[in-house]
Amino acid sequence: MSEGLITAAYIIAAILFIASLNGLSSQETAQKGNIYGIIGMTLAIVATIGAMINAGNAGAWTYSLVAILMIIGAGIGIRLATKVEMTSMPELIAILHSFVGLAATIIGFNSYLDHDLLFGAAKTIHNVEVFLGVFIGAVTFTGSLVAFGKLSGKINSSALALPGKNWINIIAIASSAILLIGFISGGWGLTALILMALIALAFGWHLVASIGGADMPVVVSMLNSYSGWAAAATGFMLSNDLLIIIGALVGSSGAILSYIMCKAMNRSFVSVILGGFGNEVFADTGDKDYGTHYETNAQEVADALAAAKNIVIVPGYGMAVAQAQYPVAELTKRLRAKGKNVRFGIHPVAGRLPGHMNVLLAEAKVPYDIVLEMDEVNDDLSDTDVVLVIGANDTVNPAANEPGTPISGMPVLSVWEASKVIVFKRSMGVGYAGVQNPLFFKDNTEMLLGDAKDSVTQILANI
Repeated sequence: MSEGLITAAYIIAAILFIASLNGLSSQETAQKGNIYGIIGMTLAIVATIGAMINAGNAGAWTYSLVAILMIIGAGIGIRLATKVEMTSMPELIAILHSFVGLAATIIGFNSYLDHDLLFGAAKTIHNVEVFLGVFIGAVTFTGSLVAFGKLSGKINSSALALPGKNWINIIAIASSAILLIGFISGGWGLTALILMALIALAFGWHLVASIGGADMPVVVSMLNSYSGWAAAATGFMLSNDLLIIIGALVGSSGAILSYIMCKAMNRSFVSVILGGFGNEVFADTGDKDYGTHYETNAQEVADALAAAKNIVIVPGYGMAVAQAQYPVAELTKRLRAKGKNVRFGIHPVAGRLPGHMNVLLAEAKVPYDIVLEMDEVNDDLSDTDVVLVIGANDTVNPAANEPGTPISGMPVLSVWEASKVIVFKRSMGVGYAGVQNPLFFKDNTEMLLGDAKDSVTQILANI
């Protein structure tokens, strides 16, 4: 495979990756975006293998090992893609980010231990690339593992608040900077690299552990950005232009998405990067007496929908857990057939990762034009007859408008302004952020307790 052909393949792959990101920005073009990404990655792999062959410094065992690892990796990827539930997608993404971080860390050590003879500025630049690649990779690795643990329920979702947490972060960064100077000077060598890697691993763990569960969708986006920069650093170490481009695309797009989500949640972007929000000491609101709640049944809900003209459906993670998107889509279809104005209100962090609810609704064939963002539907809620809150909790919690809670300051869907609110929920328990929801006890709110899929199915039977 000629050098010109390899270069052309890399350029085409880079263009396809850009087209993939552009396609993934909309539900209508997301499928094409995935296809572009698959073709681009296939080209990149073929070109990389061609470059290995051209180099001529790898034996038969190396090629066999590469083939074996590719087969194993493809097999694992296919199985995960076909078996994973939508409710498990956030933690799957988090664990995949950890693989990127681990790869960058290992490649960094390998690049330091095995490279061409370098002198002067070239050696300094290479050492900086190695140091930053290992640092970003190690932070991404442990941070992603913590995110996986929180999202999967294996780790408590509440924010870790160690004494002097900000000083811990400052000391970790300052120590790494000192080690960088010693590493570049050549006096500390491998010892500095190992010490920094250990500090970065602890720093990544503390960074994500210090962020509360309500903000985990932003964390997933942030880790996506970190994994991109880790890949870019790996590209510099390997002198691979395509990897640099891909890493920069993923890193910058993840950072932009994180910024957009922080703005939508009224959070500080800098605080997200530094793991500095979600860990204040809050008042305990879980046991506060808000009064009594009123429970309803499927027949009463069906009657309310029959009398309503304007209906808004607000989905949340509970809909994903119950896999209720299909009966919800059928309910929407029937209500619209009866002349009802049905729309969906999607909070920026509904679910456990950006766009979670949009993907579920698109999967169930809900028309894109009635799936609206929070800002598009919030002003109309006061003119809405019935709001169906299906599995959402923190994103419709009026406690966000009060000080002293983990979700204080976060914009929410003001569903309580509607004439009637019906909340589909398994129990009266608190949400993922651990905050009781006063909405459940308001005079215009009725609770339909039980599995969301079963509840919607029963409503369909009564319409």
